[in-house]
Amino acid sequence: MIAFHAPTPDQPLGAFRAAHPIAPDEIGEADFIDCYKTYGALLLSGFSVNIETFNSFTRKFCTGAVFNESRNREVLDPTHNIQSVNSGPAAFALHPELSREPWRPDVCIFWCISPPTSGGETTICDGVEIVRRMPPSLRAAFTNRRLLYRRQATPEELAYWLKTPIPSEDQWRNPPAGCPYRFTMQDGRLFREFSRPALHKPMFHSERAFGNFLLFARYMHGHRHSPVFENGEIVPDEIVAAVKAIGDELSVPISWKAGDIVVIDNSRFMHGRNAIQDPSRRRIASYFGYLRFAIPDAEEPEHAPWRYGYFRPPKVQQAAQN
Repeated sequence: MIAFHAPTPDQPLGAFRAAHPIAPDEIGEADFIDCYKTYGALLLSGFSVNIETFNSFTRKFCTGAVFNESRNREVLDPTHNIQSVNSGPAAFALHPELSREPWRPDVCIFWCISPPTSGGETTICDGVEIVRRMPPSLRAAFTNRRLLYRRQATPEELAYWLKTPIPSEDQWRNPPAGCPYRFTMQDGRLFREFSRPALHKPMFHSERAFGNFLLFARYMHGHRHSPVFENGEIVPDEIVAAVKAIGDELSVPISWKAGDIVVIDNSRFMHGRNAIQDPSRRRIASYFGYLRFAIPDAEEPEHAPWRYGYFRPPKVQQAAQN
């Protein structure tokens, strides 16, 4: 038997709880999708989970997943892009997974293989609630603005998207259909860039949400030049700090237990983590997927390659070839 419990102030995630150990893909498809769309953050507990049943659960609801090329991740299933989360001890600022790239996944699915004995709670925060809590002046600072993500293009990226590592001006000015970037030249260097609304509409919610890479870039990497506003203006420190204060107030910690699965709508919720006292004990699998029932962002290119199978960014593909 599987029971569902709606969120409460003490338990802010909707929860599917199994009365006895069964595979998580035994949850009814229609029930799961309805609860996911309604609540956006779900906890699955009491299920029997291993790499095979976790993989089966993800494939039931997703067409595939993206490989996260950031450091300190163990590859648990290379075929299906199942990795560990970052294995370091540091606390992480709130962020939607891979929002620094145009292939931001629809959903984050985490499975606790082994919990830490102290610290290391994953934190989640509803981006819709952040916007609701913004004072009018702060909301006005983001309304009808866009965030621009800009980096120098690598030869691997150019070869993947433009079919050559040394494109002509005509080639980079006219990228092929399916390429998610536009390209600009500055001081003889080619840059790739894309932008998204500073306050966006989540996939399954009617209100605007705050959910982007701004907090992580500013507080984890110390970067002020990406993302910036669409005109190149740096987002003022005091505005970023005001959003962080709201997010910190709204963040809810998830204390992991072995076998727990947490499913997060990556278009609505941000997540982070508290500092970890014993990182060697904390082992959590991650899957960053694209939903079978997705409503893709209208700004995604048609037939985006990441929505079909198990996508690996160009530099990951190049590393595998070498």
